[in-house]
Order: sequence, then structure tokens, then C-alpha cells
Amino acid sequence: KDKKYAIFVGRYQPYHYGHIELIKQKLALGIPALIMVRDIEPDERNPFTTEETVKMIRKYHESKGDDVKVIIIPDIESVNYGRGVGYNIIEHIPPNEIGEISATKIREANKQAIK
Repeated sequence: KDKKYAIFVGRYQPYHYGHIELIKQKLALGIPALIMVRDIEPDERNPFTTEETVKMIRKYHESKGDDVKVIIIPDIESVNYGRGVGYNIIEHIPPNEIGEISATKIREANKQAIK
């Protein structure tokens, strides 16, 4: 109960190195991560089911021994907070060498590889 988690919310379609690097920034500080996967229907932009995405993320972090929990949340319209809530909202900027990672490009490359 004493642990405080850094929350990361997303679709993770697919879970890639850019996501991992952002989460590693918190893990490197000894702060565990709670990865919240939005429950969405698969489509052209989101080829994986929510369950497949969760499995992908868990498999990666379990193999590294990371202090990460992964949960499914309903799809969201916005993230809101009130003043004085006792936590920060922090934007993480990925390192320059991975700042241009695009899940769209990854999905497109996978489509081409399958053909």
C-alpha cells in the first residue's frame, strides 16, 4: 500500500521501444509503473486486441524483472484532475534517437512483411 505508481495510459498499438523508453525513465528512479491499456476494438489503426496488447506488455516487462503492473481500462474521452490532488502530471520527452518512432510506420512495415 505504501507504493506510489507512475501511470501511463495508452493504446500501445503496438507496444514499442518509444513506450518502453518512457516507462524506463520512471523505473530508473525506482518508481513502479502502472500501464493502463485502453479497451478498444481492433481496426486498421489498432490491429491488436486489448488482451493481445496486455500480453505483449506483460511479457516484455516480466522478462526484464521490471516493477510494472498492466491493467485494462475502459476507453477514455479525457484525463482530468483537480487542484491539490497530491500527484504530478508529467510529460516525458523521448530521447532524440527514438523521438521519431511511429506506431503507424511499425504497423505498415508489419503489413508489408506479411504480404
